[in-house]
Amino acid sequence: MNTTRTSLLVACLLAALAGAGTTRAGTAPAGSADAPLQLEWDARLRHEQVDDDAFRRDARADTLRLRLGLRAQFGHGWSGLLEGAGVASAGDRYNSGANGRTGYPGITDPRGGELNQAWLAWQGEEFGAVVGRQRLLLDNQRWIGNSGWRQHEQTFDAVTLQWRPAAGWALGYSWLDRVHRVAGRDALNPLMRERRLDTHLFHAAWTHGEQQWTGYAYLHEDRDVASASTGTYGVRWTGQPAAGQGFGWTAEVARQDDYANNPQHFSHSYWFLEPAWTQHGITAKLGWEHLGGNGRHALQTPLATLHAFNGWDDQFNVTPAGGLEDRYASVNGRFGQTGVAGRLAWMLAWHDYRADRGGRYGSEWNASLGYPLAKGLGALLKVADYRADGYGRDSTKLWLQLEWHGAQAMGAR
Repeated sequence: MNTTRTSLLVACLLAALAGAGTTRAGTAPAGSADAPLQLEWDARLRHEQVDDDAFRRDARADTLRLRLGLRAQFGHGWSGLLEGAGVASAGDRYNSGANGRTGYPGITDPRGGELNQAWLAWQGEEFGAVVGRQRLLLDNQRWIGNSGWRQHEQTFDAVTLQWRPAAGWALGYSWLDRVHRVAGRDALNPLMRERRLDTHLFHAAWTHGEQQWTGYAYLHEDRDVASASTGTYGVRWTGQPAAGQGFGWTAEVARQDDYANNPQHFSHSYWFLEPAWTQHGITAKLGWEHLGGNGRHALQTPLATLHAFNGWDDQFNVTPAGGLEDRYASVNGRFGQTGVAGRLAWMLAWHDYRADRGGRYGSEWNASLGYPLAKGLGALLKVADYRADGYGRDSTKLWLQLEWHGAQAMGAR
């Protein structure tokens, strides 16, 4: 893992951090929501290393993602977005899912370009609609998300309807025709490129003060893999600390059953508890997430932003047949209130993984350090270390990343 390339990348990041105080904040111009046409971009340079004991070779991926979009405001509530994305890679010392390098651990960031989003929307005072290829982010993205950590983004060919019938209320419905997955359009396994769907998402939320109650029904039919079709029904309750200080929480319960064309018969429980305490800018959390399993089949979340859950080492992107109990503790904050220390954001987490029915799977440490170098430009150092105890093999991952995003108005009203 201690390669010359890694040392150079670390040195470059440290030099950037040291010089951040003199970087001009105007590097990424802010866009204008009133502009009839706006150029948007997101460039991400990343080095990723994987040391997995299941492989004789370590993986290293140096990738650059560039996402460019044109957002148009047509007036009378109408708008549209056309956005493409491309990923370049230096070398093939990793298994991208498209390059056939199966002797290396997987890093799902293949080369290639694709249409990322293309939608038309209308927004009124109470009602809104979006039609086309789009990004969907529901709640904490445990069930529906864009898997934004990978260089290619997960997007959906969908129709989305939103209605705000009264103050504090938000009702939503989406019909999904197709999901475009993070493995890209050149993945060797065609099921990793995209899936044909007939999925209905119902979502209702009521917000009152610092609290929110949410109910949902996600009726997911996978027309390519019938055994992946599920119906998930749940409720979620969150509370934020008043004035950013004190006690906050998240509590969620759900049930997942076989649905539509699924030839199997099952019913799995889900629950999530996360109390949190924030004081002087430091937030500490305890968490317990339960994904039920019966030894033959387990609760799955195939449309989720998976990297954000159950550890950054991504051991549990597919829930084992015995289910999963993830009990964890985390703490995050900044090193100070002002100056450089006040901008350095850090996070530390520990996970203990067990089967729903059975013994331990293993444990994992996660840590990250982030710093905003300029407006729209940020640096990130991130580490995950998984220690197997009955499931998988020991694995360590390291990321070094620079990301620059912004928008530029191309006209004025």
